[in-house]
Amino acid sequence: MAVTGSSKPSESEPEVRTAAGVLRGGREAGLAVFRGIPFAEPPVGALRFAAPQPVRSWDGVRPAVAYGPPPPQSSVLGMSQDTAGDDWLTINVWTPEPDPPAALPVMVWIPGGGYAMGDSSLPEYDAGHLAGSGAVVVTLNYRLGIEGFAQIGGAPANRGLLDQVAALQWVRDNIRMFGGDPDRVTVFGQSAGGGSVAALLAMPRAAGLFRRAVAQSVPGTFFSSELAADIAAACAAELGVRPTVSGLSAVAPARLPTAGDAIFAKMVQWRERWGQIAHRPIPFAPVVDGDVLPTTPWQALAEGAARDVGLLVGHTRDEHRLFSLIDGVLGQVTPEQTETALHVLAPGPDGARRYREAFPAAADEELYELVNADWLFRMPSLHLADAQIAGGGQAHLYELTWSAPGLDGALGACHGLDVPLVFGNLSSGQTAMLIGDPPSPEAEELSAQVRRAWTAFAAHGDPGWPPYDSDHRLAQLFDTPSMVTAYPEEASRLLWEDHTFPALPLLAR
Repeated sequence: MAVTGSSKPSESEPEVRTAAGVLRGGREAGLAVFRGIPFAEPPVGALRFAAPQPVRSWDGVRPAVAYGPPPPQSSVLGMSQDTAGDDWLTINVWTPEPDPPAALPVMVWIPGGGYAMGDSSLPEYDAGHLAGSGAVVVTLNYRLGIEGFAQIGGAPANRGLLDQVAALQWVRDNIRMFGGDPDRVTVFGQSAGGGSVAALLAMPRAAGLFRRAVAQSVPGTFFSSELAADIAAACAAELGVRPTVSGLSAVAPARLPTAGDAIFAKMVQWRERWGQIAHRPIPFAPVVDGDVLPTTPWQALAEGAARDVGLLVGHTRDEHRLFSLIDGVLGQVTPEQTETALHVLAPGPDGARRYREAFPAAADEELYELVNADWLFRMPSLHLADAQIAGGGQAHLYELTWSAPGLDGALGACHGLDVPLVFGNLSSGQTAMLIGDPPSPEAEELSAQVRRAWTAFAAHGDPGWPPYDSDHRLAQLFDTPSMVTAYPEEASRLLWEDHTFPALPLLAR
């Protein structure tokens, strides 16, 4: 593969030689930035639905100044449907010093989006502030929806996770030339990105590729092979094809998300077969297939799979309010909706009663928010910390309790609020709407505090507060002011204490 480019680099056009060839990036705010770097061959044609394959080398100098095209994805929340190109498997690098002796800590970001959306080019993921704190920051794209996570006959499971492994292998092999230390790699992600981090901790193929992990708002949804295959069959039926590589390969990649969105819109009709995920609804998630992902992250960590990996994990206080806003029920939850949510999501046969007894002063809407937040994000995140220490590893726990001032403060400490705080992008990207315009001095200081914690953890494994243990259960509460205290969601913790977050089953055949 030949790439044309001028032969002489300049101070404003830094060049780096990777294993596949020379890249030329740009300079922004004192950082060298390289965008749209392929870490694997485009997964189309003969490589459609296959495990990612190593990128072919090129001659000459390859420009790396523009993001690669986003992978095909759901339009449910208005995400880009740009189909200009099929080079979806790309990464982007921000580095203070693209020189091997720098040996800076490396942070690899996995975007979230329900395993159906996600694009590293979003302005909220610009890593200039983080890299400016003294780290090499990498962001990446991976296959989504049917392309990345559907259980398809003749294809490996969890292709999106395999893409992430391929990106981490690229980092291992190349990041030193960008000034990064391949022995100090931290993988971090939020929502589906946090679930991906949890999955990587449990995957033999990912072992040794990173030293630390930050899992933000980890979803508890991991599918059994049977459930995932049943959902894939429904998606294929929507397209009039069989749920196989040959069947789905006949459908253009840009058309597949439409089928996923159609299933999303009517999942309630499968609630007797698919259970809790039809209530939410959640059509895609990592699959516990016994090979790529041998067990759930909670089981794997409890058995010691990641005892040598430092873990920073946590959640926001009001994880579900953003979804209530999106669903149009914020402030309008009915007693019937609350009772349904408690019946479907609360753990154990008497979960609904136990929730009402644990929160006797809670109105219906508060109970609705609590059980949804606990089931989907709060308790899975807490249980990941518990599993890590049970397996002999170390974990640091946090909770974001600062209420978002945007949207008149209606969303509290909602899902996604941590993203602008971690990246420091308080006035750009969709998540910035949570911060308010202009950002307050309190928001600026809290963001700086969160960034210091994340980069310190990446550098030496200590975010600045004591490790979590089963005796004291200390957690960092990010707020104004922040504090270290016993984990505050004790009532929820006790309700979920005996729950195991298993791979979700297919309830009926």
